[in-house]
Amino acid sequence: MNNDIFENSKTIAVIGLSDNPEKHSYKVATYFQKQGFRIIPVNPKLKEVLGEKAYPDLLSIPKEIKVDIVDVFRRSDEVLPHLKEVLKRGGISTVWLQEGVGSQEAEDFAKKSDISLVSNFCMMEVHRNTQEFKNE
Repeated sequence: MNNDIFENSKTIAVIGLSDNPEKHSYKVATYFQKQGFRIIPVNPKLKEVLGEKAYPDLLSIPKEIKVDIVDVFRRSDEVLPHLKEVLKRGGISTVWLQEGVGSQEAEDFAKKSDISLVSNFCMMEVHRNTQEFKNE
């Protein structure tokens, strides 16, 4: 896995971010916020999460906000529309599907559309392991 994903990124849009501290999406977003990343919540049911304005979808985030990574907390069968938004918005280097999330359809679409896609891995765990490795 390419460590440059994190080194060259500053902003993470989290699709499906919950305002419930018990949910994994909230824990992951909080972790990355503490690591110095800007979190952009994407959830049509919320106005704000973790002190950041929430947007109903990826295309509603103002263009002047550069999104580097999109972290998706949705069911596997709900991923493809988000990949289409990523393609339409442009300029996003990586889409990350959380552990347990992935579909052949999404992977085929990403490959065909030249979207860098990481499936079925927890982004927080990968980042933590990367940081521990660096500090050894």
